[in-house]
Amino acid sequence: MAACQIVIIGAGSASFGLGTLASLLHSERLRGSRLALVDSNAKGLSLIDALARRLNREWDAGLTIQSSTRREELLPGADFVIVAIETGPREGLWQRDWEIPLRFGVRQPYGENGGPGGLAHTLRQVPAILAIARDMERLCPAAWLINFANPLPRLCLAVSRYSSIKTVGLCHQIEIAYMLVGVALADRLGVEVPPGVNSNAHPDIWPLAGIVARQVRPLVEIKAAGLNHFTWILEVRDRRSGEDLYPLFREAFLALPPDFEPLTRAVWQATGLCPVPGDSHLAEYLPWCHDPQTRPWEKYNLFLYDWERARLERDRQWQTIEAMARGEAAIDGLRKAHGEGAVEIIEGLLGHQTRREAVNLPNQGYIAGLPEGAIVEVPAVVDGGGIRGLEVGPLPEMVTELCRREIAVASLAVDAAACGDRQKALQALLLDPCINDLDTARAILEAYLTEYAGYLPRFGGRPR
Repeated sequence: MAACQIVIIGAGSASFGLGTLASLLHSERLRGSRLALVDSNAKGLSLIDALARRLNREWDAGLTIQSSTRREELLPGADFVIVAIETGPREGLWQRDWEIPLRFGVRQPYGENGGPGGLAHTLRQVPAILAIARDMERLCPAAWLINFANPLPRLCLAVSRYSSIKTVGLCHQIEIAYMLVGVALADRLGVEVPPGVNSNAHPDIWPLAGIVARQVRPLVEIKAAGLNHFTWILEVRDRRSGEDLYPLFREAFLALPPDFEPLTRAVWQATGLCPVPGDSHLAEYLPWCHDPQTRPWEKYNLFLYDWERARLERDRQWQTIEAMARGEAAIDGLRKAHGEGAVEIIEGLLGHQTRREAVNLPNQGYIAGLPEGAIVEVPAVVDGGGIRGLEVGPLPEMVTELCRREIAVASLAVDAAACGDRQKALQALLLDPCINDLDTARAILEAYLTEYAGYLPRFGGRPR
């Protein structure tokens, strides 16, 4: 396989950087390639660079390693650009994204990628990813942009709509589908289920979902489609016999204790399809999860992100990276690090055909009934000719309309962020399922634009 040039922007990402780095250096097919590391944090970048060089040396990976805080130095000639960025301090801004609407009586169920917090996140992130795309247009116009950053479908839409760069978004949320099947069909499949497993993205709990998913993957094939963090299980089949396990999955899931993923249970019963992402992410896109009178966050036991714990976990991870970079800690565990699919996409585009269960691409008839060009998450085939989504047909009418609403919100939010358009930002809020009052939407938008003026130069500073 031909050598290539890969650039990772946000190489120090706490969510994606270490696993992606390790998987690239573990790939036999990428020997002889150039790996360029970019991060705005010079200290963190120096540690990642040192760790990459250690992995390259001790694993005999055969890559050429470079690093810089200035991406324009490393982008020329790139074939693939992996992006895992966050504008500003992730946990601190996410917490403020959640707290600001609360001043006006709007309690978001999560506030990362949907809800008013999803708009604030979009307004900060879109200009950053479009700046990368503009640099790519000048310096490596034929390269693929592989995006891990959130709000993932909105950032992919921005690149697709406002640049000529090819982009694909990758997310690990399909793992939750395998966890749900594993918990429900544990006895039939012979799966060991750790106590307390669920979809909560807590550092103590999330790894448990992976333990279940890894046991289930060799046994079961799942087909899912929809929008990122808002996908739906279409098929569940036994890999050995081809048997349709969906009816048995539904029966077994509904027989589980009612406190296991209660929102997923309720939505499945209402729509006829099992949603993939787990309760926390699912709640972001639904109009039934924020009412202050019915308090659905209590009824469905919806978890907020533990921002302080995440900060501490990030610090702990950097201590581990530093110890490995200095040769004071073992690196063998990184051989099994989850690479989020970037390596498989790159190897596929270089000619080693592969099929991926979940990629985010502009809709080209992949999901009937959803707008062309909207970013959808579907199975795909990857080869030297590109990334081709697989048609899955239409979703049920109710699911289609839920997805269409989120697509409209995302489209308005992206246009608002790309152009500094206050009117479209307001419209994105007014269509959001968390908002049911015009004046409240205006007040939240004013507060966001004031609070984040320094991050939003397209809006000209403080709002009028």
